[in-house]
Amino acid sequence: MSQHLYECMFLLDSGRYATDPQGTEAAVREILDRCEAELVAMVPWQEGKLAYPIENQRKGLHLLTYFRMDGGQVDELARLCRLSETVLRHLLLQHPPKLFDAMVQAVTQHTEQQTEEAAPEPVAAEK
Repeated sequence: MSQHLYECMFLLDSGRYATDPQGTEAAVREILDRCEAELVAMVPWQEGKLAYPIENQRKGLHLLTYFRMDGGQVDELARLCRLSETVLRHLLLQHPPKLFDAMVQAVTQHTEQQTEEAAPEPVAAEK
C-alpha cells in the first residue's frame, strides 16, 4: 500500500487536556501509532467554546496534526477516534506533497515563534 500525506484536526476534551496535556497528546499519538502513521507535526491550535455541545462538552481544544499513513488505515483511524474518550471529533484531509510540506513548515514556524515570544528575555548581568 502507498503512503499518503494527511492533515487531521482532532477536537479534544479541553478539561482533560488542561489537567494532563502530555497524557492527552500521548492518547492521540497512540491512535496514530496503532494506525502505523508517521507523525510529522502536532500542535495545539485553538481552545474555546463549541457552537453546540458535543458529548456533553461545551468547550474543546483543536489539536492539529500532520502525518504519513497508508490509505487503508483511514477506517481504522476513524474507528479508534470514535472509541476514544479523549477525541470528541476529528476531520481528516489528504494533501498533495507540495501543500503538505508548506503546511508543515508554516505550523512549525508558528510554533517556534510562539515559543520564542513566551521565553523570558535574558537579564543582563550588572557589574
